[in-house]
Amino acid sequence: MADKKSGANLWDIFLQFLIIGAISFGGGIIAYERILLVEKRKWLNADEFMAYLAISQTMPGLNSVNLAVLTGDFLRGVTGSVCAVLGLLLPGSTFILGIGILYSSNSNHPMANIILAGIAAAATGLLAAITYRIGGDHWRHMKSLAIVLATFVLMSLFKLSLLAVLAIMAPIALYVYRPGKSI
Repeated sequence: MADKKSGANLWDIFLQFLIIGAISFGGGIIAYERILLVEKRKWLNADEFMAYLAISQTMPGLNSVNLAVLTGDFLRGVTGSVCAVLGLLLPGSTFILGIGILYSSNSNHPMANIILAGIAAAATGLLAAITYRIGGDHWRHMKSLAIVLATFVLMSLFKLSLLAVLAIMAPIALYVYRPGKSI
């Protein structure tokens, strides 16, 4: 089967998604996929990426994995999808398996909880940085900042569940950003 995009061979697809899987941590994986697919390799244009991201969000499972499936299929069909998903999941799966084995034999060690707290802090920082980058111009508008701040307060200070926060904030955000209203 010929490439749908020049330069997208199966090994390259696997290797690029393997790198993403190895360097991304926490919620930053979508941004890394965008950098790879749109900016670095130019396998997708910005509109194609956003369309695939929108489709991946409607599918069950992780958005990043769904995006890998859709992109791999676009580039090289079913085999491309398999290569992209294997590349994306292999580093994280291997890491988690190794950490799980280490933790199960050392769960009472005082450093275990300190290391886990550090990993959580790193993931939170990365997610905040990626959210800022993806947010683009929305960070300049008070309405957007108010929605982000209210969501943070509801989850962090009031300790509401994700479903409760969505039930509260989704209607507000939809009203604020309803069609015909400018930011």
